[in-house]
Amino acid sequence: MKILLIEDEIKIAEFVINGLTQAGYQVSHVEDGLAGLHMIEQHPHDLVVLDVMLPSLNGFDLLQQLREKGNTTPVIILSAKVDLPDRLHGFKVGADDYLPKPFFVEELVARIKLVLARHSVVQDPLIRSPHLTLDLSTHRAQWYETSALLSQREFSLLAFLMRSPGHIYSRKQILKHVWDINFDPETNVVDVCVRRIKSKLGRQNTDNASPIESVRGVGYRLRVKEDEA
Repeated sequence: MKILLIEDEIKIAEFVINGLTQAGYQVSHVEDGLAGLHMIEQHPHDLVVLDVMLPSLNGFDLLQQLREKGNTTPVIILSAKVDLPDRLHGFKVGADDYLPKPFFVEELVARIKLVLARHSVVQDPLIRSPHLTLDLSTHRAQWYETSALLSQREFSLLAFLMRSPGHIYSRKQILKHVWDINFDPETNVVDVCVRRIKSKLGRQNTDNASPIESVRGVGYRLRVKEDEA
């Protein structure tokens, strides 16, 4: 599970990162509201832990903009603003939970588990794109009339691209988010995985060979125009 922490107080951030890492979560961290909004929009996370008093863009406004854009990523507000009007406003703009500071990291972990469990119940089991669907429970992809069962890495890579259609990701970014490893210029695991996906979804589908487009010298993206398929 990937969690994004948006918190500008370094000591609190370190405390949360250590606690969540020990609980088995992969944690990314940014200290700025605008940077946090950009991170959520460009890189999929399973949950966001959000402070309110942030530079550039406060947490309430960040969350409101996120929800207005249709983003349903679960968000837990973590804030020293504990008065009832503040808590009610947090829920009004779209928070899934609100944990006042100071707090115990064990309680934060418990709330994360509850929010993720609730979200998984109502979450659409399919990721959809024009002519392409990906089943989150079975790891089966449907591209036009071709259906294929994907391996864990193939599934993770395709899901990563499908959450940001048209956005070009470098091999470095894909390695980081899908394999959780830093860039190695000697490795070709991304290209090999993409070729396997293309092969599986291209079978008996020669007119629409692949939903993944290679961008020479840059990386890969999910096709967004029907005439490109």
